[in-house]
Amino acid sequence: MLFPTTIAGSLPKPEWLAEPNMLWAPWKSKGDELVRAKRDATMLAVKLQEDAGVDIVTEGEQARQHFVHGFLEKVEGIDFAHKVEMGIRKDRYKAMVPQVTAPLTLKGRVHADEARVARTHTTRKLKFTLPGPMTITDTVADKYYGDKVKMAFAFAELLNNEAKALQADGVDVIQFDEPAFNVFMDEVSDWGIRALERAAEGLTCTTAVHICYGYGIKANTDWKQTLGNEWRQYEDIFPAIEKSPIQQVAIECRNSKVPLDLLALLPGKVIQAGVIDVASDTVETAEDVVKVIEAVSKFVPLSNIVATTNCGMAPMRRDIAEAKLAALGAGAKLARERLG
Repeated sequence: MLFPTTIAGSLPKPEWLAEPNMLWAPWKSKGDELVRAKRDATMLAVKLQEDAGVDIVTEGEQARQHFVHGFLEKVEGIDFAHKVEMGIRKDRYKAMVPQVTAPLTLKGRVHADEARVARTHTTRKLKFTLPGPMTITDTVADKYYGDKVKMAFAFAELLNNEAKALQADGVDVIQFDEPAFNVFMDEVSDWGIRALERAAEGLTCTTAVHICYGYGIKANTDWKQTLGNEWRQYEDIFPAIEKSPIQQVAIECRNSKVPLDLLALLPGKVIQAGVIDVASDTVETAEDVVKVIEAVSKFVPLSNIVATTNCGMAPMRRDIAEAKLAALGAGAKLARERLG
């Protein structure tokens, strides 16, 4: 089937689970009640995607407060009790982050519960997202390793352990989220790709990397205003990604200033093309989705295009996110009729 659909990973959380319309949203319950609420929200996220016509569903990241810290909570050697303020993504914005204070080890499984719930409740392909090692390294304060690369590879080893376990849980696609890749371009080619490859080592399921300019939050939208009329950061890193064994690359294409001809630098990859803008509350039409797919198809074979969202939808209003999901499904269906 041409243009299978998926999402970047996250969906808004129901208001009974967490505070709506925000990142780092506080949970509304705790203990066993929170466990049940996360399970129910995961089932709902899967159902919403299926109803919208999404072919490769995710668990919506419903059990994680943040796409990075949701992983870190199950890592030994990280102090969450004494967070410090740190500039992340080259000081694009400040965040309160935990500190690495000892050797990094996994406390046990990280995402088994939500992966198994999602796998149980859908027969469709299941994608699961994990933060990439470079992005994790940029989202914690190092008080132990004293070497960013060494710490990144320590995280990569833990990610690899969880990724292999997720594969055993029945996950079909494992996607590593690396928004730091378009901030630290020199380091991507130097060690970032190698750390990503270590995280994906030995996987036999489909592997993907999601690289984007971030959520539709003010700090990111303000930063984008400084990038000029063309966003060419990917030009520096695509050649290194093309040489890697990672099979898919997720890129924002809707209302983006990324020149789409840069996609020609990834001839060996399947492109998850963002056809839904998560930085705008305007709901796309099916025609809008088709136009983006047609534009991408000038540089990517039709059989190598997956239709997705530009980034995660966690901070969005639920009604808008659900309408955008419907547009994604309808738009891909229309594109198949016209271009198939």
